[in-house]
Amino acid sequence: MDFLCDDKLISCDTGNVIVAGWTGRDPAAIQHHIDELAALGVAPPSTVPLYYRVSAGLLTREKEIQVVGGGSSGEVEPLIVIDGGETYLGLASDHTDRDLEVFSVALSKQACAKPVARDLWRLSEVADRLDGLELRSWIREEGASDWTLYQEGTLASIRPLAQLIEGAGLEAMAASGQAAAMLCGTLGAIGGVRPAAAFRMELTDPVLGRSIAHSYEIRSLPVVS
Repeated sequence: MDFLCDDKLISCDTGNVIVAGWTGRDPAAIQHHIDELAALGVAPPSTVPLYYRVSAGLLTREKEIQVVGGGSSGEVEPLIVIDGGETYLGLASDHTDRDLEVFSVALSKQACAKPVARDLWRLSEVADRLDGLELRSWIREEGASDWTLYQEGTLASIRPLAQLIEGAGLEAMAASGQAAAMLCGTLGAIGGVRPAAAFRMELTDPVLGRSIAHSYEIRSLPVVS
């Protein structure tokens, strides 16, 4: 998969992808996310955080993803990419099948594509102000024409990225010769977790006034039994 960093094209042979879950820094925020998923019938995690391995082929930059049924939703997350000895920060959506999540969180993570933005920043360039970086997402609900704010907060709500990188063993994976990527957890949903017809997300560096953004449509395929 190709990315852009400082207008330079970076071609990553991504062979290792992790979705980190339950990564909230505040225990109350973690419990909030557990509770909102429990309302959908999802069992609580055995420990926090958890690191789910998923297929590298799930990463996509397509403007439309296809899902089975109408029970999936996106989640804005910081994306870590390690390649060639360099660590980058980007943006992704952990789009998840909520119906399947009731039976297995691990399988639900594998069931949907993971849209990613094209732009990356060098992690070293923002390391001194990571907590101040802002995450937002919006959804366009079925039949609506306007975007609704869905998630909003800063990386201060998520465990330090260095801790997550270490906990996942991401650097060791990248040392194997293939790039490694990790979606690093999300924020609570405003108004509750719910499906939408489209998802838009943004990572903003307020110090330099720059952003990474991406949006995609969600096409629901019929459930056939």
